[in-house]
Amino acid sequence: MSLVSTDWVIKNINNIKIIDCSWHMPNEKRDGYKEYLEEHIENAIFFDLDKNSDQTIDLPHMLTTSKDWEKIISKMGILKDDKIVIYDNSDVLSSCRCWYNFIYFGHNEKLVHVLNGGLKKWKSENKPTTNIITKVNPTKYNALNRKNLVKNIAQINENIISKKFIVIDARSKERFEGKAKEPRKGLRSGSIPKSMCLPFRNLINDDNTFKNENEILNIFKNILGEEITTNIVFSCGSGVTASVLALAYSLINNKYMPTIYDGSWAEYGKIKI
Repeated sequence: MSLVSTDWVIKNINNIKIIDCSWHMPNEKRDGYKEYLEEHIENAIFFDLDKNSDQTIDLPHMLTTSKDWEKIISKMGILKDDKIVIYDNSDVLSSCRCWYNFIYFGHNEKLVHVLNGGLKKWKSENKPTTNIITKVNPTKYNALNRKNLVKNIAQINENIISKKFIVIDARSKERFEGKAKEPRKGLRSGSIPKSMCLPFRNLINDDNTFKNENEILNIFKNILGEEITTNIVFSCGSGVTASVLALAYSLINNKYMPTIYDGSWAEYGKIKI
């Protein structure tokens, strides 16, 4: 039940913690927090992907430490047994990255949900929004690191030879094949050797909802064959849309836990070849 509907949120709105995790690509020149201040779902708390990340390295929105995560989530007034619904107003479905973060830091995956269609669908159905900021009472959140759910660049390089897991890239085919310039400065074009390409938008409808499970299953079978394995690592430009693929894959494989190459192409594209 990773995805929940707009009607489900309305029905359960008093029993859930709602998070707005709207984040936009730099070239869009949009401010997710400013948009949140102007309009959001009632009781929603804003989560800043950039600020709530590792600030000690020059890579975008990388996983922070468990200690810092505890501070961040405690300030948001969230408890370990809270049922959470995350949404966004973004073309890259940034809510999925926040979903992955919560699971990585030990929140029960059955309690972490993404609003299917996000704010776009919510507003298309004329469901209510507000500009009132909800006051929160700080908590004491306890986190843990599920280190098996993240890969680093050394593991990615070793896997090119060992082939212990499959790497699937969520970027567009043009970027994957090196035919389109990367949106971030200082990165070469191309892709990780031996990786596969599955543009994340292939799994998403025009209204920003996920395609149905049969459609998703067929899309993955087209690149993986009939075997739906759990041994998959997702990558993208900076770890955001990789999480979209991870959530989609979890819908068709309930044994799969989201596993991301956190540095993604923002890191790997810096390698000189």
